[in-house]
Amino acid sequence: MEVKMADLITKDMVINDVIKKYPKTITIFSNFKVDSCCGGGSSIEKTAGMSGIDMDALLKALNKVAAVK
Repeated sequence: MEVKMADLITKDMVINDVIKKYPKTITIFSNFKVDSCCGGGSSIEKTAGMSGIDMDALLKALNKVAAVK
């Protein structure tokens, strides 16, 4: 299934907002060891960036899960 550009998860999005819209993404955040609890109120870039996580790989995985209906 194709993800529309408007539906793409970007690094600027707040983690909690992404999880609310796409509940399955919590597994991806967990797998990448992104703090979606205490860091959930911040952008993906800010929280994941503090841990040195590969942003491209994270966003690709998040968007892949978000595309599954």
